[in-house]
Amino acid sequence: MSKDLFSRQSDTYALYRPLYPGALFEYILSFVKERKLAWDCATGNGQAAIALAEYFDKVMATDSSEKQIQNAVFHPRIEYAVGRAEMSGFAGQSFDLITVAQAYHWLNAVEFTAEVRRVLKPGGVIAIWGYNIPVSKNENLDELILRFYQETVGPYWDKERKFIDESYKTVAFDFDELPAREFSIEVNWDLQHFIGYLNSWSAVQHYIDANGVNPVELFLADFKDKWPGGEKLNFRFPVFLRLGTVN
Repeated sequence: MSKDLFSRQSDTYALYRPLYPGALFEYILSFVKERKLAWDCATGNGQAAIALAEYFDKVMATDSSEKQIQNAVFHPRIEYAVGRAEMSGFAGQSFDLITVAQAYHWLNAVEFTAEVRRVLKPGGVIAIWGYNIPVSKNENLDELILRFYQETVGPYWDKERKFIDESYKTVAFDFDELPAREFSIEVNWDLQHFIGYLNSWSAVQHYIDANGVNPVELFLADFKDKWPGGEKLNFRFPVFLRLGTVN
């Protein structure tokens, strides 16, 4: 069963998580035969679903978190619902494309694979992707971010986080694999937005639960010291992708 780790910070997640690049969707869609119906599984606040709605007649977007769905962005071609990825209730052989953005590692891979095989059309595509922590051209800031990620909140990540660190190369993915590419998310953020992004991390929430203080606030002085005063900085999130099909 998938975990619900983001309900508490669902509003923060919706405000501060980066958006996926258009080139990612264009590449995935180059393998999709029809564009009638897509399922964005573990949709969160609908970031991927919104992008898919520009290409498909209809998008079903589900998440196990009711609060995430409540914060989802409306689109007339998207139908949002609370539900388990591993037991969707959708009709068999319904979907041309199934996507899981930054969430596949939280799912039960065996059960979800069986569900994908049931609801995906023959020749349909399953796409899973995620992104690593951001990097900038400021080496001092990057070093601080990495130390915060690995040392400060490192012990508070759920064990599944390792699959993100390994760029999904080690996750169970029992489909006929299609060639994949790497992409990147480019953002231009001020310090306030970056701090909001850090507060959306599940490990930060686990740290707060364990220690009663917010580690982001503890590190804020160092962030401010390394961040050029009042400026926005360019960050790049490396994006990794795996694609498969069911025949």
